[in-house]
Amino acid sequence: MMNYATYNPVPLWQSFMPLKKEIKNTVSNDVYSLQQFPEGFWDQFNPLTYFGKWAAVEVSNFDTIPVSMYSLVIPSGCYVVFDYKGDGSDAPAFFEAIFSSWIPNSEYVVDNRPHFEILGEKYRKGDPNSEEEIWIPIRLKLI
Repeated sequence: MMNYATYNPVPLWQSFMPLKKEIKNTVSNDVYSLQQFPEGFWDQFNPLTYFGKWAAVEVSNFDTIPVSMYSLVIPSGCYVVFDYKGDGSDAPAFFEAIFSSWIPNSEYVVDNRPHFEILGEKYRKGDPNSEEEIWIPIRLKLI
């Protein structure tokens, strides 16, 4: 659990990456940075509100998950996907634009499912040419 007021995902990744090689049934080399927010998190944003944070990989099945890890099934649904390029220094402004401009001006609202970023082969931590995909769960606004 973490919050945005004291956000520091480094310890999570430092504990996950050495164990990643123990996962034998990965689908690709991509890693996922995943967030599970409580219901209403984006309706009344508070940087002190805690949420779940995962470092993850996609697997073909759960048969060989190491005992120190957990499995998670991401429910299906509609997602809006943004391509982010940069070293991460402007990521907070990028996300703020999504939640304060793009979503409110769209025909969608944020859905209560996991949010995630796919850190694929073009991802390079701290590199200005790094690229990743940002997946935000959405559903149509109720009229």
